[in-house]
Amino acid sequence: MTKNKSSLRLAAIGTMMAATAFAACKKSGHANGEVSRNWQPPKAEVYMGVPAAEVQAAVQTRLAAAPPAPITADQWKHVKKLYGSFNNGLLWLDDKGVHQPRVGALLNAVAGADSDAIKLEAFPLAELGRTLAAVDDKKATAQQLAEADVLLSSAFTALGETMLTGQEQPSQLAQAWHINPLEEKVDSALSLTLREDDFAAGLVRMRPQDAAYDSLRNQFAAFRNLVTKGGWTSVPEGRALKRGDSDSPARMEALRARLRTEGYLPEGGATLAAAPMPDSATKAAKTRAARTARTGPGVYDRELAGAVASFQARHSIGVDSMLGKETVDAMNVPASYRLAQIASNLERFRWMPRALGNRYIMVNVPEFRLTAYDSGQTSLEMKVIVGQEYEDKATPVFSDSMEYVVFRPYWNVTPTIAAKEIFPKEAANPGYLEANDMEVYDDHGRKAVRQRPGPKNSLGFVKFLFPNDYNIYLHDTPNHELFKKDVRAFSHGCIRVEKPAELAEWVLGWPLDKVHSAMDGADNHQVTLPKKLPVYIVYFTTFVNDGQLNFGNDLYDRDSKLVKELQGVAMPSPETLKAQQTLRALANGQHSADG
Repeated sequence: MTKNKSSLRLAAIGTMMAATAFAACKKSGHANGEVSRNWQPPKAEVYMGVPAAEVQAAVQTRLAAAPPAPITADQWKHVKKLYGSFNNGLLWLDDKGVHQPRVGALLNAVAGADSDAIKLEAFPLAELGRTLAAVDDKKATAQQLAEADVLLSSAFTALGETMLTGQEQPSQLAQAWHINPLEEKVDSALSLTLREDDFAAGLVRMRPQDAAYDSLRNQFAAFRNLVTKGGWTSVPEGRALKRGDSDSPARMEALRARLRTEGYLPEGGATLAAAPMPDSATKAAKTRAARTARTGPGVYDRELAGAVASFQARHSIGVDSMLGKETVDAMNVPASYRLAQIASNLERFRWMPRALGNRYIMVNVPEFRLTAYDSGQTSLEMKVIVGQEYEDKATPVFSDSMEYVVFRPYWNVTPTIAAKEIFPKEAANPGYLEANDMEVYDDHGRKAVRQRPGPKNSLGFVKFLFPNDYNIYLHDTPNHELFKKDVRAFSHGCIRVEKPAELAEWVLGWPLDKVHSAMDGADNHQVTLPKKLPVYIVYFTTFVNDGQLNFGNDLYDRDSKLVKELQGVAMPSPETLKAQQTLRALANGQHSADG
């Protein structure tokens, strides 16, 4: 798999491989999270009756040939390096042949990779099953042993690289993704994993070690089961309904069926009655109460409206309890598409580095949310406003290190914004600049404009700088009313934060009163962070909050191409399913053997 390398200066981060590297190689147990890596390939004189020298020569000959399909040229390079790390001998087979726990663990992991929304067609499943069965059933030749061993290594390498860096290339799927998963660490990761005494646990650790990933993986399993059973009933289009309105019983029953499928309504649940109105209610209020208390097969009653509100909240739709077009359209998105969305976001997790830092900030654009983490725990959360979805204002996906906080900043208007927005407004309405506390200045011979610090400043009273190629930063805003909106894509690409003072407090480690003093103090006052802080701007359109699956707002239409690529991941072909069953049968036989 050829990855598109980013030129960004990544934060001082590593990967799971770097975090658990050579310091733990000779540990004897798993105490304090340490991993034992004492395993070495067996040094045998004979492998299943074949002299070791013949087997080693056969391995070299096989590695000099073309890779087995569908192993890519890039994966084949990793396979060769893996053998080079272990003196080019057999890595999987000895006199017990294929009947070994390590082989069984690998076969089970490869056969079960579809539970991570990984396409099984990317592995040589059928050939692997046939080759291992041949080695098991008769006296093997050196060439057969080499072929079986290299196929196992190829499957292991393909699985490892996919888990560690993803199965797709973001650059080919319109993702605007500029975070490097550090593929150059794959070789060391494969070698370290293979050395693990508890190899099955090592295979598990190759997938993203993140509770959010695990939660999404569980949701993928649930949705795949739902899709297998046929998905859900569509809701007929019709007029918008508010609580108490009536429509055809058939439409209301279709709505109930749709909501029951995902658990928004209980199976066979009774319609809830509306709460009684107080005696002091006005005539109009009593009329509304009577209307909303109506029930029956054709009534959009309180239970339905409440379930729709829950659906809206979990699908990034403004919560108004009304059955409008946007809500009906969201309900009628096929379950198979929703499943592929979940698969797409599992893939995005694999595009992330494994170690994000002890303290870091993550902004999920489709969720309009910033989360600050410390030692793996959430320390601070807030709403954000992100870039508009048009005119090149979309917020990209990237990572860098926060270095400075600037209190009472100037807003140095970019040349593009100045040319397209500011100068035309001044030309049409002389005095616009002065009315908005703006001034024109000479910026190295270029006519530029900036907004002076103060209450009108578009950056508010503080901005947070993590120098990057996109000129993106976090900042305060004078327009806090916008945080009340459900969809918050209003900026020119930078990210406005709901709680700027609290964020400065967390970032700098200052008491809050000191932060407020700085926000009221000297203009353009820059403070250097005591330690650089990783910042990740990400794009996850499905996520789990409080145990509930949510679908975010795909602002920039980045799901469509990735979803199309992963649309069939839930339903492997009959041939793939047969090969999957073969590998599991082989693995079960191996687990029953000694060794």
